[in-house]
Order: sequence, then C-alpha cells, then structure tokens
Amino acid sequence: MPKLALKIPAIATILGVALVLTGCTSSDTESTDTATNVNASTEECTESGSASDSVEVTGDFGAEPVVTFESPLTATDTERTVTIAGTGTDEASTHRLVEVSLMGFSGTTGEAIITSGWDDTSDSAFIQVDETQELEGLARAVNCAVVGDRVTVVIPPADAFGTGGQPDLGITADDSMVFVLDVKSIVPLTATGTDESAVAGLPTVELADDGAPSITIPDAEAPTDLKIETLKTGDGDVVASGDTVALEYTGVLWKNGEEFDSSWDTPGLVQFPTTGVVEGFGAAMVGQTVGSQVLAVIPPAQGYGEAGSQDGSITATDTLVFVLDIVAVTVAAPTE
Repeated sequence: MPKLALKIPAIATILGVALVLTGCTSSDTESTDTATNVNASTEECTESGSASDSVEVTGDFGAEPVVTFESPLTATDTERTVTIAGTGTDEASTHRLVEVSLMGFSGTTGEAIITSGWDDTSDSAFIQVDETQELEGLARAVNCAVVGDRVTVVIPPADAFGTGGQPDLGITADDSMVFVLDVKSIVPLTATGTDESAVAGLPTVELADDGAPSITIPDAEAPTDLKIETLKTGDGDVVASGDTVALEYTGVLWKNGEEFDSSWDTPGLVQFPTTGVVEGFGAAMVGQTVGSQVLAVIPPAQGYGEAGSQDGSITATDTLVFVLDIVAVTVAAPTE
C-alpha cells in the first residue's frame, strides 16, 4: 500500500541545526548505540539523581531560565528532576507528543548549544515519548510530565548521540548533555473541535472509541473536483502552506471503500509539511485550524495523477477519500 507519510522525529524538524538529534537511520552508529541501551525505557518514569538535582535553575515557568551547574557534569543513566511542578492533569506517556520550550547545554563545558520556544521569535520544540524516534534521554525527560512542569535532565552519551557524538553541536562521544524544558502542552491524540453537520452526497464517517474513523462511500459517482469539508472545527492556529503538521489520517478508495493507508495502524502521530504530500491532501490541511477534523475527496489529478501509485494499488482513475485529525502545527513555515 502507498504511504503518504512516515513517523518522523519531532524535535529534528524544529531545531534547524539540530536535525541530527534524531535524523539518523538505524544503520548509523549513534542510533544503534542508543537503541541497544536496555538500561532505560519510557515505560517507567525516570528518577532524579545527584547530577540532575545539582543543576540550579531559577526563573518563572514560561520565561527563559537562568541555568548554572558545575562542569563537567555527567551521569551513568539519564536523570530527571522536576524543578517546577505543573498542575496539568494529562500525563505524557509512550508515543505522546509533548510541546516544550527548552535550553540545552554541553555537560562537559557548560556552554549553551540549543535554546528555543521562550518567546515569539522562536518556535516551540515537540518531543515524542518514544526512544526509537527521539534521543532516548529527551524522550525520557518528557515522559510522565504534565503541563506546567519544568524539567531538568542530565543525559549521558549512551542516551544521546552514542559513540558518534555530534560535531555540529560541539558534542563529543564523551559528553553528557543537560536540558531544561518547560512543558507547554501535551498534544491531543485526536481532533478536539466542535462537530459540524454532515454534507449530503459525500462519504459519511463514524469514529471508534479511540477516534479512528470508518468511512462509508455513498452509492454515487465520485465528484470530479476537489471536495473539502470540515467535520469538526478546532479553535487553534490556522495551518499555513509550508507548515509541518501533526495529525492522524485514514485513506480509502471511492470506487470500493477499501482502506489503502492509515496512520492509525501504528502508535503515535505522523508529522509532515503541507507541501510534502499529494496536492489534494495538502490542500485539505492549509487554512484549517488546529483541532479540526477534515474530510477530503481528492480526484486523480490532485492525488496520484496519471502514474498512479508505484505499487499499482491506486490507478490513474482512482478518487481518494481521507479523514484527517489536525492536532498541532509542529513547525511553522518560514516567514519572508
């Protein structure tokens, strides 16, 4: 089956120079080292330790903190200290996506290497609670967090870049890393907007308990032009062309109602830019508000076109039907 998108690392797309934080393939040394570290898991909350407790962090939640620690600072395993306790009730768990402001430091030199999300001039970072998608230490840092938490984490090399280090950030194979993160939101798993009325003549949608859609095609010819209808209207930011969006989606063929692709098949949200998918799918995202659920009926010309899909399951005459839950903009399009 053709796949529109892959589960991609969230923090990689937001931090620019830090794309390599999570952009390595499974064949890379640092990814392999992290993946084979069996001493840590996001199945449990990470405990504090002498290293994370020793980091002094001052300032109010939401404001860029002042961070001091005696370097070199290291830890045998990742340590996590909550320096400000939030009041949120939704706790981050495996596969959840967490929005944070963050500062990152070399544990060896004490020098700041990353800062983002503290004001309107820089974007928040989004970290997935999944050590196969993120630096393991960062995934563990946000696991168990609630909105309003300020978390200090000390990450040893084995839970970060492994034996490869990261020269672009000045991190060697022997360097631990120190991060301070303010948890701004736990991204919802499904659209949270207000229900809208169904549109006659278009497919109908029923939702399972977990929010996964079932799509029923009407007994009618497929429309020849692009149809986009909002099933739920969210109250979040408006998606702009070029934004990277976190969402869940399911796609079926109009001709027989058969599902050919669904992000619901694997845990966790997908993320990709509006310009990185077929034309009609991108059009279904642009202009929508975060929290919305959208139905898109996409004619062949704005789907896979005359070539169809590489595996042949979608032909040049196939109309596609998608339901999208738009839950976050994880990277805003660059402004001119």
